[in-house]
Amino acid sequence: MDFTKMLHRFTVVPSLPDELAALHRIAYNLCWTWEPEAIELFKRLDQELWKETRHNPVEMLGILQQATLENLKHDDGFMSHLARVEEKINDYLSARTWYERLNKGNKGIQFAYFSMEFGIHESLPIYSGGLGILAGDHLKSASDLGIPLCGVGLLYRQGYFRQYLNIEGWQQEYYPENDFYNLPLHQERDKEGNPVSFDLDLAGRRVRVHIWRVQVGRVPLYLLDTNLDENAPEDREITTRLYGGDQDMRIRQEILLGIGGVRALRALGIDPQVCHMNEGHAAFLALERIRLIMEGLKLKFSEAREAVKAGNVFTTHTPVEAGIDHFPADLLEKYLGRYYRSMGLSRDEFLGLGRQNPKNPYENFCMAVLALKLADFSNGVSELHGDVSRKMWKNIWPELPEEQLPLTSVTNGVHMKTWLATEKAGLLIRYLGTRWLEDSTDHNLWRKVNRIPDAELWRTHNRCREKLVDFSRRRLKEQLTKVGATAKEIVVADEVFDPDILTIGFARRFATYKRGTLLLRDLDRLERLLNDPTRPVQIIFAGKAHPADHQGKELIREIIQLSHQERFRHRIVFIEDYDMAVARHLVQGVDVWLNTPRRPMEASGTSGMKVAFNGGLNMSILDGWWCEGYKGNNGWAIGSGEVYDDIEYQNEVESRAMYDLLEKEIVPLFYDRGVDGIPRGWTACMKASLQTLCPIFSTDRMVCEYTERFYLPARRQSQLLENGEFALSIDLAAWKEKVHRHWHQVKINEVEADGTQEVSVGDRIPVSTTISCGEIPIEEMSVDAYFGVLDSRGAIVGGELIPLETVTPLGHGNYRLSGEMECRFCGRHGFLVRVMPKHPTFGSVYEPGLLVWG
Repeated sequence: MDFTKMLHRFTVVPSLPDELAALHRIAYNLCWTWEPEAIELFKRLDQELWKETRHNPVEMLGILQQATLENLKHDDGFMSHLARVEEKINDYLSARTWYERLNKGNKGIQFAYFSMEFGIHESLPIYSGGLGILAGDHLKSASDLGIPLCGVGLLYRQGYFRQYLNIEGWQQEYYPENDFYNLPLHQERDKEGNPVSFDLDLAGRRVRVHIWRVQVGRVPLYLLDTNLDENAPEDREITTRLYGGDQDMRIRQEILLGIGGVRALRALGIDPQVCHMNEGHAAFLALERIRLIMEGLKLKFSEAREAVKAGNVFTTHTPVEAGIDHFPADLLEKYLGRYYRSMGLSRDEFLGLGRQNPKNPYENFCMAVLALKLADFSNGVSELHGDVSRKMWKNIWPELPEEQLPLTSVTNGVHMKTWLATEKAGLLIRYLGTRWLEDSTDHNLWRKVNRIPDAELWRTHNRCREKLVDFSRRRLKEQLTKVGATAKEIVVADEVFDPDILTIGFARRFATYKRGTLLLRDLDRLERLLNDPTRPVQIIFAGKAHPADHQGKELIREIIQLSHQERFRHRIVFIEDYDMAVARHLVQGVDVWLNTPRRPMEASGTSGMKVAFNGGLNMSILDGWWCEGYKGNNGWAIGSGEVYDDIEYQNEVESRAMYDLLEKEIVPLFYDRGVDGIPRGWTACMKASLQTLCPIFSTDRMVCEYTERFYLPARRQSQLLENGEFALSIDLAAWKEKVHRHWHQVKINEVEADGTQEVSVGDRIPVSTTISCGEIPIEEMSVDAYFGVLDSRGAIVGGELIPLETVTPLGHGNYRLSGEMECRFCGRHGFLVRVMPKHPTFGSVYEPGLLVWG
């Protein structure tokens, strides 16, 4: 008998005295996670319970004995601490924000940010790594800046796996259940108190979805849940695990996130003008937005598509196409066949939306391609990744040169207040004031770092390193106890590491391209380095390998085995179960952060940014963000940005370069002390790092950039297209159809330029062209010279567009257009003439097939 069907359910909540009711309010708004005084308040309730509950105040309040709570309300010190924290959080939530100053009026949520995972705090384990942490930091900065944004994701019953290591060092996984009623979640309910819900059709099955809310400061995060009694067992599993299961599970999760996410917002009365897809997982949201407009206003797909594209933003994080979701046609037919046919699309038209070449029947459907085709604003996550992405996806826009592709970059950042050590924050307040807490992007403020005395900066950093060593010993002891190590081995855990020596950190996902063992290639040289009697070094590792990545697991095992060898026992430690709590200890306490990806496979990386805010120094391959961050005096670059074909040769060259850097530069600089014991060269490097990196690599800068470059222009453009029952959207679709119909008539007949054999710098070269327009008016043509320096293969590099705007009619639909090219550089130059359609409202419009090169 299934007793679950007979159960009567109810929820038990903590019974707090009225005087302590504020504790409940604070616990349920996750802005406490970046307020040090609030964290101290919760620790004060019960230090041990705080650790046991994984720093979850909601669970802790449910466990605390009623007598303890009664005693607290008579503790004057605690009550005054509680009043102070509540006032601080109320002030934060009511303060005037950057967005209000920038954009008066416009109340209500206008932007929605969709992501498969959100890393806000370790007590809400619905994240796996960098993508989720970035999404969490994005919401936090959106809250700080007052951006009218909400997040949309999935509420996983088990989330990502927890990691433990057996005695031999093999990674083992386990999946504890998330108890939603002991997490900082509110289930969304209607006026009658019933859960807000909606339905999805999955392969003919009706799936019911509930919505939960996490409050992140001013920003709500809505999470979708299918683990409901009325759903079939296979549909209840959709929200069980993050990145678990096969392709069938993945497509169902992505339909839930994209299509379900849009329906969830509508069920809550939210209709965002701009939707931001954080990676291709959410791309189906564009289809649902199109469907809703088609249904509501009886528009064609092409008409609704114009308005939706204008209000979509897409961020890609992946530098290799293999890392993007691709689905076979039969899987799409199974889950979305009825859906796309309801929008009047044929099978080929629908599949073409997810293919770089829509006419290639052998190409799988790619979620990133769908997102790129249905978003007017797309970006990579560092300048280098923008270049890599344009190379990856150039076949979507086959007639455009690479630098003209509509795919730019916004470099990632980190939420400073989440990752900054309390000791370091106190030091910065003493010498920089408090304005950097409100505006972390002001370069002038960070220049004041020079005012910090070297001795004070060094002492503060030493305290953070001591805390990291203490944490490492505790965690190692717990790990050894769990796997049944001997008493002698456990005693040794108290002696690992030294709080006074150079500490290197390496913590990230153990994917093979990140090369977690590159520093271990020459063990004899490593032994000499770590055990130098006067200048020793220690290394702390952490990270998880994907459960299916056996090579990644082998790298972890190699490190564990090495750390058990007598010669490395006190100098190498691997901390298991890497999460946000472990990450905070590491980034706040290390001296050097090591990053060794194979260039250009690190799209951005953000862990090194967190280290920089804490005065640590980066030692990294020139990849991702470090290409922009490295200035020569603020850390170290391994190599000079080379890309190798032979991986084994690359590993050998770059591991030797690492040893050389450590032996000849980093270790000597760290141990070169004055008579007062202060390493002045090192503190100079710390100050340079703080000054050059902190104003740039924060999510405050990143979210401001998204808002000004993408969100606000996207909102203006989508509003324009929606006005008058989408009149302009209908017009734009009809205009594109007309241009497609007549484009074959457009020809470049002649191109002329004066004096193009040899000219001087600064000269202007007149250029003209004769074109035939056919039935397209000349006013609807954009004619440009694409002009620039030639590379060794005769291709234009970094070309610029010179409009040819002086128009002379020649009769019979022919026109001469002319302009001037200015020669600003020496060297071999070249130019091409191109013709594109130009819409009366939106200017030049590129669509595949609508471009003529002369």
